[in-house]
Amino acid sequence: MGIRGKVVIAAAALATLAPIVTACGSGYEAGVLNLYPPADGADSVKVQADKCSKESGGEYRIVTTALPKAADDQRLQLARRLSGNDHSLDLMGMDVVWTAEFADAGWLVPVPDDLVAQVTARTLGGPLETAQWKTPGDAAERLYAIPIWTNTQLLWYRKDVLADTVRQPAATNWERMLEQAQVSLGKGGPGQIMVQGKQYEGLMVWFNSVLASAGGQIVDPDNPSKVTLNDTPAHRAATVKALQILKAVATAPGHDPSLTNGDETSSRLGMENGSALYEVNWPFVLASMRENASAGSVPYLTDLQKYKNLFADPNNSPTDAQLAPVTKAVRQKFDFGPYPGVGDLPAKSTLGGLNIAVASTSQQKDLAFKAAMCLTSADAQKYYSLNAGTPPVISSLYSDPEFRAAYPMADDIKLQLEPDHAALRPKSPQYQSISTLVQAKLSPVGAWDPQNLVDQLADAVQKAINGEGIIP
Repeated sequence: MGIRGKVVIAAAALATLAPIVTACGSGYEAGVLNLYPPADGADSVKVQADKCSKESGGEYRIVTTALPKAADDQRLQLARRLSGNDHSLDLMGMDVVWTAEFADAGWLVPVPDDLVAQVTARTLGGPLETAQWKTPGDAAERLYAIPIWTNTQLLWYRKDVLADTVRQPAATNWERMLEQAQVSLGKGGPGQIMVQGKQYEGLMVWFNSVLASAGGQIVDPDNPSKVTLNDTPAHRAATVKALQILKAVATAPGHDPSLTNGDETSSRLGMENGSALYEVNWPFVLASMRENASAGSVPYLTDLQKYKNLFADPNNSPTDAQLAPVTKAVRQKFDFGPYPGVGDLPAKSTLGGLNIAVASTSQQKDLAFKAAMCLTSADAQKYYSLNAGTPPVISSLYSDPEFRAAYPMADDIKLQLEPDHAALRPKSPQYQSISTLVQAKLSPVGAWDPQNLVDQLADAVQKAINGEGIIP
C-alpha cells in the first residue's frame, strides 16, 4: 500500500481523519446516489465517483461522504442508517468481514445475475469469496457485494543479513524463520521477528493466517455455526501447531520486547531501525522504507540519502520511473517474498480489502448497481492502486506494465489472492464477536500453554456464535 511516495493508507489506517457522519437522512433525490466509503481511500474513491458521474451523461450523480477512520465506527454508522431505513443510503464501502452479518440482517441487495457473471469472470478467487454468503433464505451462496480492492501481507526480510551473517536464503516457513533469527542473534545480528501481537484485529489476522497455513480453520466454511478448532484430531493438531508458532515468536531469545503491543506501525519501525530480521506486514512498508531510508533514518541504508530530494515536495510525489532505482537499492538489503508457511504446507495469508454493496434501503437500486460497476471497473481499480496504494482484485491488472512498475511485489500479491493461498477470516454473522473473544484469549501472546488454549479458544468461539460472553 502507499506504493508511490508518501504512505497513503496502511493496513490499520494512516490517512487523515475524515468527518464523522452523525445524522441519518430519511429521503432521497432522484438520480443522486449517496456513497459512503471508509475514510482511508475516500479521496481516491471520490475522484472516480466524480468521473463515473460525468461519464453517466446525467443519468446519475454520486455524492461521496467519508465514514470514520475506525472500522468499528464505520460499521456502527452504516448499521444505524440501515436499521433506521435511511432511503438516502445507496452505496457503501463494506469491510470484507461484514458480508455475512449485513446480508443476514437484510441490509444488502444481492448482485443481479447478469452482473454476477461479469464480476466473477474478472475477480480473483480470494477477494470474490469475501463478498459471497448464503443467508437462511438463500438456496445457495450468492454475491452480495462487488470487490473494489484487496490486500494481503507479505514476508519482509533483511536480505543482507541473511546473505552475510546467516548465510542462508530467505525462509519460506515460520520454523525456519525462528531458526535463522537465532543464528543471526548469536552472531551479533538482528533477531526479532516483527508481527502484530497487540489485542486488536491485527492479532486475529496473524493467528488466522498461521492457523490456515497449518491446515486449520476457526469455523466450518460450509457450516459457520460449527467450530473447527478442535472437532477432529487433525484440526486440533493444526490449532496446537499454530499456537506453538505464535508462542515461539513471542518468547524466543531476542524477541521483540514490545510484541504484545505491536501493530503494523511498530512492526515497520522495528524493521527500519535495524532490530528485526523478519517482518510480516502489508505492502505499504516498501514505500515507507524508501522514503525513510532516503531521509537517512534507516541505519543500514544510509547510501540512499542521495535520493532525498525525490521526496522533498509532499505535493509532488516521485514517479514510478524515478522510484525504480530507489527500489532497486532498497532491495539489495531489504526484500520481500510470499507469506511464510507452516512446515511443508502451502502458506495462506489473511485477506483485507473492501467491497462495494448496494443498501436495501436505497430507492434507486438498479442505478446504484450501474454506479457500483463503474466504481469497481478495471480503470478505477488501477487508479486506486496507483494513488491510494490498494491492490486491485481484477486479475488482468497484474499484467499491466504501469501497475507492475508501481508494485514490484505484484506476482506475490496475485499468488496470495488465489483460493489456494488466500485465508479468509471466519465467514459468520457473528464475526465481530468471534474476533473479539479470540483476541482476548490470545492476549498476551505466549502467556499460555498451546495445548490448554485450544479448548478455551473453541469454547470462546462457540459462545460468540451463540451470542454469549461477548464481553471478554
